[in-house]
Amino acid sequence: MNIAAAVNENFANYSNYLIRSAMFVYTLAFLAHLAEWVFGGRSKIAVQSAALTEEGRAQQAAAEEAEAARRRAAQQVTVKTAGGGTVTLERPAVVTRASASDRGMEDGPGAAGGNEKGDLYGRIAVSFTVLAWLLHAGGVAFRAASVERAPWGNMYEFSTTFGAVAVGTYLVLLALRKNVRWIGLFLTTTVLLDLGLALSVLYTSSEQLVPALHSYWLWIHVSCAIISGAVFYLAAVGTLLFLFRDHYEVAVAAGRADDGRWGDIMRRLPAAATLDKFAYRMNALVFPLWTFTIIAGAIWAQAAWGRYWGWDPKETWAFITWVAYACYLHARATAGWKGRKAAYLALIAFACFLFNYYGVNIFVGGKHSYAGV
Repeated sequence: MNIAAAVNENFANYSNYLIRSAMFVYTLAFLAHLAEWVFGGRSKIAVQSAALTEEGRAQQAAAEEAEAARRRAAQQVTVKTAGGGTVTLERPAVVTRASASDRGMEDGPGAAGGNEKGDLYGRIAVSFTVLAWLLHAGGVAFRAASVERAPWGNMYEFSTTFGAVAVGTYLVLLALRKNVRWIGLFLTTTVLLDLGLALSVLYTSSEQLVPALHSYWLWIHVSCAIISGAVFYLAAVGTLLFLFRDHYEVAVAAGRADDGRWGDIMRRLPAAATLDKFAYRMNALVFPLWTFTIIAGAIWAQAAWGRYWGWDPKETWAFITWVAYACYLHARATAGWKGRKAAYLALIAFACFLFNYYGVNIFVGGKHSYAGV
């Protein structure tokens, strides 16, 4: 028995060491991503931006006016009147609903902005992120070995696993050749905060759970919640950046775009329409899994407490989060909401998810409180 306890303690120490090592490498990845944004971009983008002079804008406006006149002429129909004269009528215009963010602007070239030095820093950042994720995943695995169960029985374990899944999802998207390297700086920043909070505030020593949590539903229900939260997080990053990029595109359309460092950063991001589509697809992709998470939790509650639903604070806020994301997806699908209105709704939904995790666990008591911080 003492030997087993000593082995588990060693596994716990290995886990802490790997998590701290991962934080160090994540810091290097953060600095490399920061260098990518700082040193990349000015070369080619500045030249392309300078080409858009007042004369070029005037020529573009003249071309648009000529195209509008051609369309008006195509809509006109000349008919004869009863008195033998003629009159020109216009066909009613067909109005289609379009996204406010879809202005025909192309995606930016990425954080490096086509600059070789910036691209080098970006590739170094991705390499550091891969190494940090391997250490991070190893720390989660050793934590599982030390407690001999699923490594997400309390807030510390949930937080460390959540960060590993978020980074792993990002790396999978990169492996699939998706243009998502722009997430890297924001992701490494958030993961560092997540792990720092986990180690300094949420840390709980390795121990077994109360009997109610000894169930295979711990593997199913909580793992689905972690995956759902990680994808919701990536979608929230895309949504937040969409709001900034959309504001910039409005300024460009009005001829008052910022040509300084902020404008340079905005030009390197994907177009607002692309960011909007990315966030929508990520939320829509994982929403069924979040639905299953709530259903699995209800089944587990029946096995543990003898009832499927009791409006426990955790259950209530999980349902509120589900309703918020359902409203977002429903508005996008039926009401045609796109752009800022949908973005605000998506951020409210993610704020509900965060409160369900941090706010309910720390400040609100309930049946889920016995797992500890």
